[in-house]
Amino acid sequence: MKSVPLNAFPRTLGRRNGAKKLRTEGRIPAVIYGGKAKPQSVELNAREMSELIAHSVSENLLVDLALKDDANPKRLALVQEVQHHPLSGHVLHVDFHEVSPTEKVTIMVPVETTGEAAGVKNSGGVLEHVLFKLKVRALPKDLPEQVVIDVTALEINKSIHIGEIKAPEGVEILGDKHIPVVSVAVPRAEEEAAPAEGAAAAGDVEMIKEKKEGEEGAEGAAPAKGAAKPAAGDKAAPAGDKKAAAPAAEKKK
Repeated sequence: MKSVPLNAFPRTLGRRNGAKKLRTEGRIPAVIYGGKAKPQSVELNAREMSELIAHSVSENLLVDLALKDDANPKRLALVQEVQHHPLSGHVLHVDFHEVSPTEKVTIMVPVETTGEAAGVKNSGGVLEHVLFKLKVRALPKDLPEQVVIDVTALEINKSIHIGEIKAPEGVEILGDKHIPVVSVAVPRAEEEAAPAEGAAAAGDVEMIKEKKEGEEGAEGAAPAKGAAKPAAGDKAAPAGDKKAAAPAAEKKK
């Protein structure tokens, strides 16, 4: 990462009211910490800082901080955090982390993709970002502003994991090597359609089952209308009458 020059001034006003007054005067409150010195409050030119951010790929900036009228006027620092106004987006505060050019540092950098994934182009898949930032470690001069991943060969239902990303020279990508960073997934509309079809088939089976059970129960049910009824004199004799009829027949012989 190439360092860029930035001017800073010792902060004259402190606390909340002082910060508001600074912003009305076109200044931004900031703090620089790290290294051997104690944290120090400074102020920046609001226009200069905003232009610097606007012309950068991300807010990961390495700056040569020129601190006017200070015992240590030249400092190499990373922009650690930028606070923006929630509505206007204007910069409200900046944190700088002083670093040594000979010591490795760890930062989070954004992930960007290049190319059109084969799974999107040929199979109608959707490219999904699982991780939007990656943790990297390197010397300040070697730190990347972003990590770019070529997804051209990525097929549907496939992913690119942390361990598969080729890091820039001098840079180490940290984290679990098996965690996916980007993937090509099946469109959600197709995923939802498949279970719906399966549910309809299951409903048909249940209806058939209920029908069969109804048919089996009909065997013991009352006869339908129009069916022949036994005559009044054709009533079957009780079992006891049959036993009484047998001796009568023997007597007649």
